[in-house]
Amino acid sequence: MTNPENYTSNYRRYIISGAVIATVIIFIIRLLYLQVIDNEYKVWADSNAFLKKTLYPSRGMIYDRNGRLLVYNQPAYDVMLIMREIQPFDTLDFCHTVGITKAQFDKRITDIKDRRLNPGYSSYVPQTFMNQLSAQDYGILQEKLYKFPGFYIQNRTIREYEYPHAAHVLGNVGEVNKKDIELDNYYVQGDYSGRSGIERSYENALRGEKGVEILLRDAHGRTQGKYENGRHDVDPVSGKNLTLSIDIDLQTYGEQLMQNKIGAIVMIEPATGEILCMVSAPSFDPGMLVGRQRGKNHTLLENDPLNPLFDRTLMGAYPPGSTFKPAMGLIYLQEGVITPDTYYSCAHGYPVLPGNKPGCHGHASPLSLVSALSTSCNSYFCWGLRDMIDSRRRYASVQEGLDVWKDHLVSMGYGYRLGVDLPGEKAGYIPNSKIYDKMYNGRWSSSTIISVAIGQGEILATPLQICNLSAEIANRGYFYTPHIVNNIQDHVLDTLYTQKRYTSIDKSYYESIAEGMRSAVVGGTCRRAALPDIAVCGKTGTSENPHGKDHSVFMGFAPYDNPKVAIAVLVENAGFGATYAVPIAKLMMQKYFSIEMTPADKYMEETFMNTVILPRNVL
Repeated sequence: MTNPENYTSNYRRYIISGAVIATVIIFIIRLLYLQVIDNEYKVWADSNAFLKKTLYPSRGMIYDRNGRLLVYNQPAYDVMLIMREIQPFDTLDFCHTVGITKAQFDKRITDIKDRRLNPGYSSYVPQTFMNQLSAQDYGILQEKLYKFPGFYIQNRTIREYEYPHAAHVLGNVGEVNKKDIELDNYYVQGDYSGRSGIERSYENALRGEKGVEILLRDAHGRTQGKYENGRHDVDPVSGKNLTLSIDIDLQTYGEQLMQNKIGAIVMIEPATGEILCMVSAPSFDPGMLVGRQRGKNHTLLENDPLNPLFDRTLMGAYPPGSTFKPAMGLIYLQEGVITPDTYYSCAHGYPVLPGNKPGCHGHASPLSLVSALSTSCNSYFCWGLRDMIDSRRRYASVQEGLDVWKDHLVSMGYGYRLGVDLPGEKAGYIPNSKIYDKMYNGRWSSSTIISVAIGQGEILATPLQICNLSAEIANRGYFYTPHIVNNIQDHVLDTLYTQKRYTSIDKSYYESIAEGMRSAVVGGTCRRAALPDIAVCGKTGTSENPHGKDHSVFMGFAPYDNPKVAIAVLVENAGFGATYAVPIAKLMMQKYFSIEMTPADKYMEETFMNTVILPRNVL
């Protein structure tokens, strides 16, 4: 029989042993957690002996196509703090020194500690208290820094602009947000990244790589020099320099011509797809969004009723008007609807429903394709749409005919983003048959949607897309994806921008379209675009505007043979294309070809630079 005393003794021994083992396991788990999983203790221990300072790289510089410096860096200074090391100090003196209020000081401390706003917060790790101090403010603070334990200065750089132009192209740099930090562990609270334009789309190339400097500290937290003579320091790697395709002289001139107007100018080199200028009006000085005044100035620009932050070259979607007719002519030729010798009549308009009759101005009738482009005849392209999609000899249904029509337009760069290397590009809009089936319950024909034949109705295009069509016609059937960067330091340009994109239209049909656009300049609607000794081709457009006066539009290229430049100009609320868009385009091409200006040209230049075309509510 088992002795009860022995049983009790053994039971107690097991209990004690189990408790000891459990305690040891708990300690081991806790040590493992502290030393391997949770680095908080390590950070605290390291922070007592070391100060790890981030060394920020110099951001890559930006040049124009001729090697002129556009964007570079200037020194700036951030106020950093380590929360654990802060000791009682005169906060009012500190606030007065850096130019803030006590309430702003308290809010900033609260925000730093808020892990929702600052996910990587640790009281042992340096945090950004204030950024981009000027050299003068830095000098004043540096003299007093010993009074404010836990604070130190971090060297940075800020952007500087050589020209007060090209703000939408260049973009700007701003402080990262929570989403940026979550998506890319390169960033921490207080870092900066490109927020728009080239600065944003080429951020990874421009930002470089951070370095680190490890400083040794004594028991009182005072810096004693580099740890092991800098053996463990890592040098920062500067960002890559960019060379843009834009010509800053063209860009500047375009912005001057478009001052006090709303609209856009885009110029492309057809042989490469390089964008020579991108003018969005109104614009602003990119230097406004640099330094301590960035937030205030951004708010001013946001509240401006003319919306200068909106890039109309990429984001503005407009009815292209008659600049759409060359694309329509190409589709009709490809689908066998017409030949260059096909004639249609025009009785001052297309005879369709009374409330949906595209009118037309006076010209000869009947007329061929070249004459229709030269005189911008509406009826010609309306008859072409009827013969294309209403005929059952070509397609089984009107729906099939319209979808073929859309597919051709998509191949020409309409209805989808072209893929330019700038953020924010819009796709424009080209409807398909399903849209009209839904709108008209499946009962529709060409007469129902006839306005699309002349670039109105549901059709929307960006100025970039309109210019790209002109480049495609200049090349007689292909284009390169438009792009703004033509060289990245030590890097090969993406093949997206170096490969030809052929349309679905046979090359042979482009010659008739080019001939029609040449005829428009020689004796048609674009006569004001003519240049001496340069064979300019063009097409005007008057884009209907439901909110006011029509928009003035022009697209063209030059010369006729071996084209060097394609251009699109759009001036909102300016009326006929020949009134404003054509002469502005002429001046821009004259600048591009370095043609000496006559007294008449100078008068026209002065007139357009001083003309104000703005909505009545902002005048």
